[in-house]
Amino acid sequence: MTDSADVRAPALPAQPRGGGIGRGAEPPSEQWSHRFVEANGLRFHCVTAGEGPLVLLLHGFPEFWYSWRHQIPALAGSGFTVVAPDLRGYNDSDKPEGIEAYRMSHIVEDVVGIIRAFGRERAAIVGHDWGGAVAYAFAMANPDMTQALAVLNCPHPADFSQALMGAGNLEQMKKSWYMFFFQLPDVPEQLLAADDFRLLKAFAYSHARRGTFSAKDLKAYTEAFSKPGALTGGINWYRAMLRRPLPPARLFPPVSAPTLVIWGERDHFLGKELTRGMKRHFTGKVSIRYLPGVSHWVQQEAPGRVNALLLEFFKGLKKVER
Repeated sequence: MTDSADVRAPALPAQPRGGGIGRGAEPPSEQWSHRFVEANGLRFHCVTAGEGPLVLLLHGFPEFWYSWRHQIPALAGSGFTVVAPDLRGYNDSDKPEGIEAYRMSHIVEDVVGIIRAFGRERAAIVGHDWGGAVAYAFAMANPDMTQALAVLNCPHPADFSQALMGAGNLEQMKKSWYMFFFQLPDVPEQLLAADDFRLLKAFAYSHARRGTFSAKDLKAYTEAFSKPGALTGGINWYRAMLRRPLPPARLFPPVSAPTLVIWGERDHFLGKELTRGMKRHFTGKVSIRYLPGVSHWVQQEAPGRVNALLLEFFKGLKKVER
C-alpha cells in the first residue's frame, strides 16, 4: 500500500517503555512498541507491531489502545503492520478542549493523518463501538483510502440515529439512556470517577463474561481514565454527537469497501435488531457474523474467534499489496 507519492507526516521518536499509563498489564515488549505521531494538528500515542499492509485498530468508550491487546500480536504475526492509536481525548493522546473539538468530521481527519504519518495512503480499518462509528464515517468520506472495513458491535450510523431519535425503537432508547445523561456538564465525570471509578467499572465492564477483564486489565483502564482530561475527552464524543443531529439515511454515502461486521449477540448496550437491513448501506461486499453468547466487548471476550474472522477477511490484502 505504500506509494512513492505518499504525503508523509513526521513521526516522533519511539518512546521508552515502562511506567506509562495503561502499560502495566502488557505482554512481553517484543510484541509491540509505542510511538507518538503528529496528525491533524494533534499528537497521538500509537501502539505498533509487524510489517506489511496497514491495519488500523480504532477503540471505543470507555477504552484506549489496550482493548486490542489480543488482536495486535495475532495480526502482526500474520504479516500486517498494525497501528492501534489512542483516539483524541483518550489516554496518552492529545485532549483538545471544548465539545466542538470532538465532532466526527475532526476525528475522521485524525484517522487520515495517522495513516499518512505511517507513510501510507490506504489502510484496512477496524473499529469497535465508537471506533466502529469512526470506521463507517471514514469509509464513507475516504473510499480511496479504505482498503477494507471491519466493524465490531457498532451499527451503521443511519440505523442507530433512526433507532435513537426516530422513536421507533424504545428498547434501544432505554439501553442508550447514558448518552443523554452524558449531556450534563461535569456530573457524569464526577460520578464515574468516584471511589476509584467504581461506577465506570460497573457500568461498562461488568457485563462481560467472567474472566474477560482481569484485575490488571481494570487497573490499566482506570489508570488511563485517571489522566487529566481523559474522562471528559471520552464523554465529549457523546456530547458532540447530540449537538448536531445526524442526517437522514438517504444522505449517507454508501460504503464501497468490502466490509465485515462482527456482532456479539449478548450486547448490553446495542440490540441485534440494529443490524437488520443494514446491507442497504453498502455497495461493496458485506458479511455479518454473529457470535452467540458474547457481549459488547467482543474482541476481548472472544479473541480467538474474532482474530480468526479478521485474518480470514484480510487474507487477500497481502496479495493486493504485491
